[in-house]
Amino acid sequence: MSESVATVSPTTPAAPSAPPAAHEGPTSAALQEHVDQVAPRGVWRTLRRRPLFWACAVTLSALVALALVPSWFAGWFGQPDPRVCVLGDSAQAPSATHVFGTDLQGCDVYANVVFGTRNSLSVGLLCTAASLVVALVLGTLAGHYGGWLDRLVSRLTDVFLGFPFLLGAVVVLTSVGSRSPVTVALVLALFSWPTMARLVRSSVRSVRTADHVEAARAMGFTDLRILTRYVLPNAIGPVLAVSTIMVGSVIVAESTLTFLGLGLRAPSISWGLQLASAQSHFQTAPHMLLFPSLFLTITVLAMITLGDILRDTLDPQSR
Repeated sequence: MSESVATVSPTTPAAPSAPPAAHEGPTSAALQEHVDQVAPRGVWRTLRRRPLFWACAVTLSALVALALVPSWFAGWFGQPDPRVCVLGDSAQAPSATHVFGTDLQGCDVYANVVFGTRNSLSVGLLCTAASLVVALVLGTLAGHYGGWLDRLVSRLTDVFLGFPFLLGAVVVLTSVGSRSPVTVALVLALFSWPTMARLVRSSVRSVRTADHVEAARAMGFTDLRILTRYVLPNAIGPVLAVSTIMVGSVIVAESTLTFLGLGLRAPSISWGLQLASAQSHFQTAPHMLLFPSLFLTITVLAMITLGDILRDTLDPQSR
């Protein structure tokens, strides 16, 4: 009897131990699915098939080129230096010598419009960049962690949103001595970031409970890695679209403030300054107001249209 028992026990094989990382299968699958979703495999294909996108891209590329090397473009027609003025040529209509005419001081309007592109675009881009950085930091932290941090950021945005955009900028600009493009851009950014921060917060809150984010947490990834690799790539689409639209809005705001005498000041050159100097001479010299307004309108329309195209393309619900 004891011999039979001894022969039975060795015949029972030991059960194989379960793999220690069995949970990594679905986790890795979720992360791989996230990578497939984040890859911009249809964005560029969609954009390049839209003629309106190419029209905006070409227009904005030309404006950026004007801002980077204005002296080269200004020399194509007439006087390449916007500060070289001849009083005897005051308020001349467009001609072969001055394709956009001259202003009251006899300065070439075309050269002033070209050189004004740099300051106008610089204010719009710098203000949007500063607003975007602040909004990404505060909006991401508030949306991802929630709790008291979310409440603090929400109350802070409420305080700044309590001031009307232009009125708040007017109050601050009247109390500062410098009116450089950097100063004007930062003042406008002071009242621009709250709206973008709320958009970032809502986008992050909609993404933080997604499967790939939960899978990243289960694998023990740090918060910084989760935010930069799995949260922000999915939440940045609407923010980029709104940022493009904001550039056009800020350019209009800068021109409005300068037109009212509260923005840039001479010797700076901008479209707003040209509009301010031409407002009382529209009937006698309409070209002084027409060409800066035309460049301003084209720039703003291109920015807003490009923002709408990006929003339609990057919206996950429309893909």
